[in-house]
Amino acid sequence: MTLTILGIESSCDDTAAAVVRGTDILSSVVYGQTALHADFGGVVPEIAARAHAEKIDLCIEEALAQADVPLSAIDGIAVTAGPGLIGGVLSGVMCAKGLATATGIPLIGVNHLAGHALTPMLTESASFPYLMLLVSGGHCQFLIAHSHDRFTRIGGTIDDAPGEAFDKTARILGLGQPGGPAVQKAAEDGDPLRFKLPRPLLDRPGCDLSFSGLKTAMLRTRDGVMAEKQGLTGADQADLAAGFQRAVADVLAEKTDRALTEYLALNPAQPSFAVAGGVAANTEIRARLQALCTAKGVTYSAPPLALCTDNAAMIAYAGGLRMAAGQTDDMTLSARPRWPLDDRTPAMLGSGKKGAKA
Repeated sequence: MTLTILGIESSCDDTAAAVVRGTDILSSVVYGQTALHADFGGVVPEIAARAHAEKIDLCIEEALAQADVPLSAIDGIAVTAGPGLIGGVLSGVMCAKGLATATGIPLIGVNHLAGHALTPMLTESASFPYLMLLVSGGHCQFLIAHSHDRFTRIGGTIDDAPGEAFDKTARILGLGQPGGPAVQKAAEDGDPLRFKLPRPLLDRPGCDLSFSGLKTAMLRTRDGVMAEKQGLTGADQADLAAGFQRAVADVLAEKTDRALTEYLALNPAQPSFAVAGGVAANTEIRARLQALCTAKGVTYSAPPLALCTDNAAMIAYAGGLRMAAGQTDDMTLSARPRWPLDDRTPAMLGSGKKGAKA
């Protein structure tokens, strides 16, 4: 039986709903909040949570209408239950619980990271095990996907995610938000070799990454240019953006090379590598990773740009896999600000009262 799943996603600043039947995306609706946060230089959790609460029911209605599927024909309701900004996650979970209670449709809580990590199964029919680079505004991990619910982390960021670094760089350079697209556009006319920026952790073995020092180096380099010229020219902005983008691409390419070596040691029957998450939309990074895979004889896949960023289609698909395996939830499902995909490997960023960070 092919399941028809309603997906709900509200972990950060995108309110999303989708209807997925098997691997067919019948609808995918995303209400962004960029304008709401534009004056603050980043996402304000309280504003994001309020916007989710105001829009989530409208988003679901639109997704059902676009799919031409009535709620009564839905087999399961999949919702992001974490990790993410707790106010936003809670908005989605409570809405999903209300729908499930009112209709009797099964409820499926989904790890947001699993949604990204399983996207290659949805878009490319990838086969397990495959190597996944999950690279976004809040996360950066190398994962070996063994099944829909078993992942092994072999590396990740020890501090900031690259998406966060792109956002900070955009603010440093006076570019718009979200930072990723703004920096990429500015970099198109820039010289990536003009400024010498660091490539953190390349002098150490392993697949772990770091981007905090790169952000600091960008700030100091910009300050040096401004002190010399009493401001930034358009050429300065472009060159700084290009230099930063090249540094991130160099780090991700080298660390991916190492991760592929570790993954290929498992002798997978059909070796494949996939990249997902918002930063996966960056064209230079995609090109570098694709070239690396070609050189190693590994199948490369990346989702369509619309499925790189947060969306509910990936949540619906991941929920469908869980439901098919008999994994559903009841009304005790809770919103989780932290929820590592690999809970067997020691946390990289430490733990607190709310659990392991990553």
